[in-house]
Amino acid sequence: MRYLNYRILLRKEPESGYTTVTVPMLPGCVTYGETIDDAITMAREAIELSIEDLQEKGEDIPTEEGLLEYILTIEAHA
Repeated sequence: MRYLNYRILLRKEPESGYTTVTVPMLPGCVTYGETIDDAITMAREAIELSIEDLQEKGEDIPTEEGLLEYILTIEAHA
């Protein structure tokens, strides 16, 4: 069995209290949860379904291997 790692981004939605989750390496893989733990569980399921769909279509499965991440801070002039 092969294990794949995916970075997920969680965003708290102020108007609804839900957490939106995106998976940058899997465009279109978006889900949500009422709590952070719920959102993470939903993200795992969404990733598994996305990978399953890619496999059925015979497409490559993108991975985080070799990915470098850096956060830039930019001064915004209003």
